[in-house]
Amino acid sequence: MASISEVMQGQGFTPEQIAQVEEKRKRDAVDPWQTVQKIADKAFRDMRNARKGFPDLTDPKTYQAHSRLVIFLANTVCLAPQRRKFIIDERNKDILRFLLYYFNDCPLAEEVFPDRKFKLDKNIMLMGGVGVGKTMMMQIFSEYLRRTDNPNFFHNLSVTQMVNYYTLHNNLDLYTYNEDSSVGFQVKPVNVCLNDIGLESRPFYGMDTKVLTNEFLHARNEIWVHYGKKAHITTNLTVEELQEAFKDEFGGRLIDRFKTYNVIEMGGESRR
Repeated sequence: MASISEVMQGQGFTPEQIAQVEEKRKRDAVDPWQTVQKIADKAFRDMRNARKGFPDLTDPKTYQAHSRLVIFLANTVCLAPQRRKFIIDERNKDILRFLLYYFNDCPLAEEVFPDRKFKLDKNIMLMGGVGVGKTMMMQIFSEYLRRTDNPNFFHNLSVTQMVNYYTLHNNLDLYTYNEDSSVGFQVKPVNVCLNDIGLESRPFYGMDTKVLTNEFLHARNEIWVHYGKKAHITTNLTVEELQEAFKDEFGGRLIDRFKTYNVIEMGGESRR
């Protein structure tokens, strides 16, 4: 069998190129850890560069600046068309603080509700009665994350919008794996928030909305596990009502996946 040098010589490589390849082979053979170390170093650099996408909210001045920005966007962009102001009170101030830390990947988020054991890697589920501000809260943070080029930016989606898309395309690809325009198996999922799940289960052009929501939640759980992209939820149902609405023939598989959410309850009367 011909050696690598002989093969390269036969393919027209110069003696200098052959010598460089042979030297590299010798170095790798003597210390293969160098190759492994280079890969590990690159992985560390990639992780460090990803962190640069977030402001340091452990700094009080930075936190205050971003907190004021959230309120400014709430009043001037999200609520201005409704001619009303965003109200901060005992019902939502801690939720606001948690979400600001959470979406900026700040460990202080886990200290806001210490008894709830919330985690940065989990999805968000905002739960509460009609009109308490769940959907508006997620709209505000979506706007804030978009304008700050935050890696945790998410698109808001309603159940009606999801059903309409399914009616036109006979799939939920845009809101799940997003591979329709990819080449080969290159999925491109994005972060989303599905608002007001479980409000109703009705046929829509022959398709039960709960069936589509089930399909969405199953797919998004796999995306969360394998690709780290999140699917947040707002709902008027309680945990018990969600468990009843989405129990299935697989021994409660979907119900168990609700454990991947930080469940935040928004109380009080309607703000509308």
